[in-house]
Amino acid sequence: MRIGLLTEGGYPYVSGDARLWCDRLVRGLEQHEFDVYALSRSELQEGEGWVPLPPQVSRVRTAPLWGTEDDGVVYGRRARRRFAECYGELATALSRISPGAPSGAPEEASAAEADRFASALYGLAELARDEGGLAGALRSESAVGALERACRAPGAQRSAREARVPDLLAVAARLERALRPLSLDWYEDDGLGAVDLCHAASGGTAALPGLLARHFFDVPLLVTEYGVRLRAHYLTAPDATPAVRALLAAFHGRLAAEIYRRAAVITPGNSHARRWQERCGADRAKLRTVYPGMDPAPFAEAGENPGCADPGTLLWVGRVEPAKDLVSLLHAFAEVRKEEPGTRLRIVGAPSGPEGAAYLAHCKGLAAQLFPDEADGPHAVGDNPVSFEDVGGPQLPSRADAYASGAVVVLASVVEGFPVGLVEAMFCGRATVSTDVGAVTEVIGGTGLVVPPRNPRALAEACVTLLRDPERRERLGAAARARAFELFTVEQNVAAFHGIYLEILSRTPVRRVVLDDAGEPLPFAAPAEAHVPGRWTGPASRVVARGGPGWATDNPVRAGHAAEGAAR
Repeated sequence: MRIGLLTEGGYPYVSGDARLWCDRLVRGLEQHEFDVYALSRSELQEGEGWVPLPPQVSRVRTAPLWGTEDDGVVYGRRARRRFAECYGELATALSRISPGAPSGAPEEASAAEADRFASALYGLAELARDEGGLAGALRSESAVGALERACRAPGAQRSAREARVPDLLAVAARLERALRPLSLDWYEDDGLGAVDLCHAASGGTAALPGLLARHFFDVPLLVTEYGVRLRAHYLTAPDATPAVRALLAAFHGRLAAEIYRRAAVITPGNSHARRWQERCGADRAKLRTVYPGMDPAPFAEAGENPGCADPGTLLWVGRVEPAKDLVSLLHAFAEVRKEEPGTRLRIVGAPSGPEGAAYLAHCKGLAAQLFPDEADGPHAVGDNPVSFEDVGGPQLPSRADAYASGAVVVLASVVEGFPVGLVEAMFCGRATVSTDVGAVTEVIGGTGLVVPPRNPRALAEACVTLLRDPERRERLGAAARARAFELFTVEQNVAAFHGIYLEILSRTPVRRVVLDDAGEPLPFAAPAEAHVPGRWTGPASRVVARGGPGWATDNPVRAGHAAEGAAR
């Protein structure tokens, strides 16, 4: 079959999010053909280039979500009227209570607003298809005026009514960027109309092309989310005003609800993401949890030799940022040192951006205050029991070497999605102590100790428990390694998606019409089983897309011939 893989800031870019997951999926399904439709987030990302692509990737089309270049499209009076109507309806839907909000609004009213948002979204897409790009219109005074009228109208939520002109300008700019996929030239018979299935590697803007392929061509849509966009919005942009945050949250919530409504199958990466999807309106019957696949090979040596770890070393591995709450970890380690004076703590990881660098400097200062350098004698040089390191040096060439150095791996986060670092520790057969956030409990599954977040005393007690009980550490590490191999390998991830692809196509009506000798369409003449790699060698047949206006005048094909397009 032919899969349209949709990404935003991800595959095939070298610095893309979920790049490894997408690459492993494509390489693992070599029997299928992939067309990649990628949205880039920055000029730097595009300049860094792509990862090497396997032969099953037959096409890559890209579009930027950055910059402010004008497409040069100038609407006439009729087109401007259409835009004003559609954008006004979209703004009205955003100014009302958003999905999942504790509003107490009647279900009928919520459904009406969802229909209003969907009609406006598809209306804008059809306008872009008929008249050209929407970039200029979305940045126009007409768009800002429509937002202002919607926020001032009766029935608007309180935070929307408080929006000022700078707030409206900020929201209009963010909406223009998020809605750029509506203006792309991907929605043709030889583009997304030619694929058998659209697979969006994330929700939000990445899934918009799949949503339009579903609208224009009835292409089934599969959506995979390891982090829900609405949740990410709540965790970011803390400096934005309440009006901006409320309107953008409404947009992300409305868009998510429409994507979930139109998707054939939704695959959350864990139950934490699944709960957010259900809150945004996802039908439980469409949900299939598929854990991300990871390659256990780099961690094999550490996993097969658990005894090589220093029994008195606690280890933290990850990206340094405030959400990881290393401050609580350092205070917990101070309590551990009171019970086990010889214990050491290794913090391994690089900072994430300027905020992460500042946070790392703060943590180093705190460690110096909590643990003055200790010396064995009056003439010896002191040594701090907390070390800050990074992977790639002579002592820690890889993350596997880092995990191999510690007896207990600690995670102290206050916010966490899918904890990749914990899975790596599990592949290494290490016992873990973690805070109960995100999907941690689901991943650990009883093979490690879990404590409440922001509780240094509980974190310290759990660490001391495992440091004093090597047999328990060994049992938990072995159980964790077995669980990781059962649930979190590349093989199980690829097999799950292969089955989902077949399931979706098996219950999707054939969109390519095969004609008999009389020129009449033959239903079920090109079933999903006819999709095989390569080309048919027999006489060529004519296949047309459903809804094509000229199919009746094409040369008829014999009913027994397989369709070339289906073989593709």
